[in-house]
Amino acid sequence: MVDDRSKLIGALTVDAVVDYIEARAGIRALQSAGLRGEEDLFSSVWDSARNRWLWLFTNLVTAFVASRVIGLFEATIQRVVALATLMPIVASVGGNTGNQTVALMIRSLALGQVTLASARHLVVKELTISVLNGIVWGGLMGVFAYMLYGTLRLGVVMAAAILLNLVAAALIGVAVPLALERSGRDPAHGSSVLLTFATDGLGFLIFLGLATLVLR
Repeated sequence: MVDDRSKLIGALTVDAVVDYIEARAGIRALQSAGLRGEEDLFSSVWDSARNRWLWLFTNLVTAFVASRVIGLFEATIQRVVALATLMPIVASVGGNTGNQTVALMIRSLALGQVTLASARHLVVKELTISVLNGIVWGGLMGVFAYMLYGTLRLGVVMAAAILLNLVAAALIGVAVPLALERSGRDPAHGSSVLLTFATDGLGFLIFLGLATLVLR
C-alpha cells in the first residue's frame, strides 16, 4: 500500500486478503439466517438470545399469518383430509427453490453484477427454470398424489399448485434481495425469513384455493 505521495506505507499479504474474505463470508452466512454479523458460537447467552429476537418475532408473526391462510380453508380440509398431508410438500418445494434463487441474487449483488438489464434477464431466467421444474416435479407429485389417493382431480391440483408456487418462489427470490438492496439494507440480512413466509403463505393459498375450486 502507498500513500498519496506514492510512498510505501505497508504490505497487504494474500493471507490477510483471504482472512478478510472468510470473515465477510461468515458474516453473510449469519445474516442470511437473520443473525447479526458480530454473533458467533462463543457470544454470551444473553447477547445471542437478544440478537435473534427481531427475526424470531417476525417469523412468529408470519407463521401466524400463514396459519390463518390455512384456517380460511378449514371446511375444504375437513372434506378432503388428504390435503392436510400434501400441503407441506407444496410449501417445502417452493421454499427450497426460492432459497436457491435468493442465494444467487445475494452473490450477484455482492459482486456488483446486477444492473437493470441483468435484473430483467435474471427474472426471465428464473421464471423459465421454475416453469421447467414445475412441469417436471409438479407432474411427478401429481402422479404420486393420484396413485396414493386414487383421485385424478387431486393429482391435477397438486401438480398445478407446485408449478404455480415454484413460479411465485422464483419471483419472490429475485424481488426480496433487490428490495432490501434498494432500501439500503443488506440483502443477506433476513432474506430467508421473508422468503419462507411468502412461499409458505402463497403455497397454502394456491394449493387450498385450487382444491376448493376443483374438488367440489
